[in-house]
Amino acid sequence: MDIEESVQKINEEIAAAARAAGRDPAEILLVAATKMNDAGRVQRAIRAGVPVCGENRVQEMLEKHRQNAYEGARLHFIGHLQKNKARQVVGLCELIHSVDSVELLREIDRCAQKKQCVQDVLLEINIGREDSKSGLLPEMLPDALEEAARLPAVRVRGLMAIPPVSRGVDSNRPFFSQMEKLFVDNARKKYDNIHMDFLSMGMSHDFQTAIACGANIVRIGTAIFGERRYPEKP
Repeated sequence: MDIEESVQKINEEIAAAARAAGRDPAEILLVAATKMNDAGRVQRAIRAGVPVCGENRVQEMLEKHRQNAYEGARLHFIGHLQKNKARQVVGLCELIHSVDSVELLREIDRCAQKKQCVQDVLLEINIGREDSKSGLLPEMLPDALEEAARLPAVRVRGLMAIPPVSRGVDSNRPFFSQMEKLFVDNARKKYDNIHMDFLSMGMSHDFQTAIACGANIVRIGTAIFGERRYPEKP
């Protein structure tokens, strides 16, 4: 299946999952995870109807941006972001999904103030409490939101999570359900600069379950572009 057919199929599956959950398909934003796909392939996906591209690596994103790879779509950053690279992402990406610490929040705020902009972000939650993954633990979220509310150049727009590698199509439902509860509970609280608009979770293998649990951003790579081919290690 080529990229154009894959995008059409994914849009149909997103719509079906939304309707099955009693939701409007228009509520769900598709972010194409474009890591390791060149500018030509990214442009094919955009022409096929992808509204947002999500990049994982700063240098790859900057190179493709110079090549106008994202023309016709919005750009999000969805990968782990090191503090020393925040300045290269702030102001370039509409939304940073992966803010995993208060220290990174402060650095993004500092960079955004220098660029005289306000950067929209999502707070990444380590919902599976995995040592190998970054992200705030759920109990750390209130303090992070209170800190974000004091930062003038950062605007929190919601939460993001990457649950443990699933063992089946529905095995991550408990983690997605925990994320939905965190999202809803914190949406009821009133903070400055905090707007619980987006819950970003679900990828190629589990986005239907994520949508059933309240996700309104799904990050799809493999199901659009095929399996990534990583260079062999010498």
